[in-house]
Amino acid sequence: MARCTPDSIDERAFDYYPRLSRLRRYCLSNLEAPISLSQAAEQVSLERTYFCTYFRRKVGVSFGQWLTLLRVERALRLLEDESMHITDVATAVGFQSLSAFERAFRSTMGTTAALYRKGVRPTH
Repeated sequence: MARCTPDSIDERAFDYYPRLSRLRRYCLSNLEAPISLSQAAEQVSLERTYFCTYFRRKVGVSFGQWLTLLRVERALRLLEDESMHITDVATAVGFQSLSAFERAFRSTMGTTAALYRKGVRPTH
């Protein structure tokens, strides 16, 4: 699977297609919960198989890649809060385990969450 970055995504699709706009709102509102492909397809009133093709064609990446990127982007903001443990950040953005979060974070950002946090923390 190719690395998914914000540049890989056609954000205009979410503004242009009402189905995708509705899906983005749903995912952002439920990011901490597991969101299955079936749930996503249901949000846009498409069959699961067609949804995969539709999403990739309109957005440029798979639904799973996009959802992971959304979660990592939210994690970036949460990591700036020094009081929040990395495990809590992982849970807050919908990862079922710390190891899954670390894999996704490293794959997306090219570094670990702990090293990223050290870089964004203010020095006293």
